[in-house]
Amino acid sequence: MALEWVVLGYVAAAEAIMVLLLTLPGLHGLRKGLVSVTRNLLKPFLSVVPFCLFLLMDIYWKYENRPSCESPESCTPSEYLRHQKSIMKSQRNALLIASALLFYWMLYSVTHLVVHMEQLNQRIEKLKAQD
Repeated sequence: MALEWVVLGYVAAAEAIMVLLLTLPGLHGLRKGLVSVTRNLLKPFLSVVPFCLFLLMDIYWKYENRPSCESPESCTPSEYLRHQKSIMKSQRNALLIASALLFYWMLYSVTHLVVHMEQLNQRIEKLKAQD
């Protein structure tokens, strides 16, 4: 299961870098190529959504089937520590899922806005050329 989380982390990092590069000012020459690359990667990156849902169901299943260790008195210290580590891992993984989904949504929205801005700029140039 660790490989799945590594892959999701890399995908979230790639999405974050792409969003950052699309929104940084002063990269007009790089932006045109980056927009075309991003538009081509949006469909493959859409597979992140069902993958995140699968991993979220995995977290839920582990949460429901985890042995109960509510207080340090009800179990040994090592069991209690393992229980707390399990909870921390689940919270970290849920945060990773949320960030991957959020970055995908941001990447889709920013790419759509940049493409729309380019189309509007082309219309403005066309209207200026007609006048």
